[in-house]
Amino acid sequence: MIKIFLQSFFQIGLVSISTILITKHYYLGIFVVAFAISLLWTYNVSKIAISSFKQKLTYALGAGSGAVCGVLLTQLFN
Repeated sequence: MIKIFLQSFFQIGLVSISTILITKHYYLGIFVVAFAISLLWTYNVSKIAISSFKQKLTYALGAGSGAVCGVLLTQLFN
């Protein structure tokens, strides 16, 4: 279960970081983070589509946590 949590945590954390990079026009960062998001997504979508409800809930919890941590992480560099 921790693996599912961490997969969504990192993916959505990167989405949060990407959003902030876009607003600041950091093009190299935007490219690198978008590439990482897409690569992670290709692995995550196939696993979660056939998972149990408990696994889906764990994935969603990781996503919410990752979003908050991604924003907090970008604030460290402002």
